[in-house]
Amino acid sequence: FKPDAEIFETVHFNYETVLNRMREQAFLNAGIRIVLKDLRSDADIPDRTDDFKYEGGIKSYVEFILEGMKKDKINKDVIYFSDTDGDSTAEIALVWSTSYDTRVMSFANTLYTVDGGTHEQGFRQSLANVVNKYAFDFKKLKEGNARLKGDDILEGVVAVVSVKLADAQFESQTKAKLGNTSIGKLVRDLVNKKLYQYLEENPDDAKIIIDKLANKQKVLVFPTLKDIELTYTRAKIVDMYGFQKGISVANKS
Repeated sequence: FKPDAEIFETVHFNYETVLNRMREQAFLNAGIRIVLKDLRSDADIPDRTDDFKYEGGIKSYVEFILEGMKKDKINKDVIYFSDTDGDSTAEIALVWSTSYDTRVMSFANTLYTVDGGTHEQGFRQSLANVVNKYAFDFKKLKEGNARLKGDDILEGVVAVVSVKLADAQFESQTKAKLGNTSIGKLVRDLVNKKLYQYLEENPDDAKIIIDKLANKQKVLVFPTLKDIELTYTRAKIVDMYGFQKGISVANKS
């Protein structure tokens, strides 16, 4: 591709922009080698060459993002799973980190969907459901406890969700948000099955993750109806007998 100066405002390519895109493509297409060379006579770094190849694919991408964030993993390894349904494929890599932020990057046909879409929504919803189901099934949370909140479960998560499908339906020309409902179902089914299986097969990692989430939720304690009724009853007694501000019954005239 060679831009036409009569059509485009600028025909100068920013090397770092192209480099980031090529690196991203190498992550999203495991095992593919991409070589980028700058042969321009006015290049900032003459004859610069960058070579990308990641056998780990999006698993390596999650590691790369985590390294850039300068945070550590909570669970031992990056979790990875994939599935295919007809012409559609979905692959997911994720890890819980020591960060307080959530970093979920979603792609459709290797295009970054900055506003997410059905694939990213399916991932977020199923992640919360699976963690809660596992926590209750294996008595990590007792019956009667509140469910772990979705935002709390996502805290510290670094994930890449990549789907490839025919007839991708985007909600705008910028292709920032994916709208295919079928791919959302594929992602949900994949997370429901494979993440639960991972937690079952890696109980040590599961315990670390659930403990981190449960401890956070303990900080935000909400009263039950029974607590409210008890508090109301005590307030009525205080009002009747004057135990406010250190006043005792003996001092009440």
